[in-house]
Amino acid sequence: MQTEEKKSKTKIYLILIIVLALSNVILLWLLVNTKAEVKTIIVKQEQSVTKNVELQHELDSLLSEHEKIKSEYGSMDNKLKEKDSIILANAKEIQNLISRQADYKQVKKKLDYLRGITQVYVSQIDSLLKINNVLTTENVKIKGDLKNEQDKTIELTKDKEQLNEKVTIASNLKAYNVVASGVRVKGGSKESITDKCKKVDKIKISFTLSENLISSSGNKTIYLRIAGPDNVILYTGNSESSYFILNGQKMQYSLKKDIVYQNKAMNVTLYWDNTDNYSPGTYKVVVYVDSYKVGDSDFTLN
Repeated sequence: MQTEEKKSKTKIYLILIIVLALSNVILLWLLVNTKAEVKTIIVKQEQSVTKNVELQHELDSLLSEHEKIKSEYGSMDNKLKEKDSIILANAKEIQNLISRQADYKQVKKKLDYLRGITQVYVSQIDSLLKINNVLTTENVKIKGDLKNEQDKTIELTKDKEQLNEKVTIASNLKAYNVVASGVRVKGGSKESITDKCKKVDKIKISFTLSENLISSSGNKTIYLRIAGPDNVILYTGNSESSYFILNGQKMQYSLKKDIVYQNKAMNVTLYWDNTDNYSPGTYKVVVYVDSYKVGDSDFTLN
């Protein structure tokens, strides 16, 4: 009976040992498989991290190059600003995909598309640079041509001014044979030249206006300035009204006479008879027509 029990116990032990052994085998198999799966997951994660780093580096390089180009040329055209906004929007989308560890091929495809856009951006900049260079060259040429034309205009203006000045000078009249002297009047009309102060009744000034076909004909005004020995201009009436304008300045005159000039030589005689007593010394006479000097002379009284 005891033998039966022992056999029964032994059998149970054997069964338990076998079950335990099988359990250990199963556990060992599970452990080995689990380690392999964990290793595979780790490898995949490491590969994924490596790929993400690669993708991030590629994205950073594209953006860095784009920012460099934009800082140098990005202000050249408004159309480039539109392209720039598209590039930045795609870069932001790719950054989000990398952060979420999206599918490598998907991100890679997006990066290739972004690279294509940046290449078009650079191509457009090159085109604008070429156009700007052409425009700059043309602008320089136009400015050069304009400067040449301006120089020509200035030169022509100078020539015209010089010609006008020459014409003006040529058109001016001249007074020849300007003779001034003291005269004594006898019998009311008979004149005799004298250089004695006490005998002088009048100062006679005579001259010939030249023939000039260039000068304008018609009414002209002759002004005579007679300066006494003390260099004071002889004049009558109000000193404020007895003047004419010469080169922008008031000039006192002694005598004034209006004539009609016909471009031919013309003899003119004027008298100054408004002084009772003449001082001894040298008198200077200057003749003007309108507002320019035509001749001068002097005489001496004793």
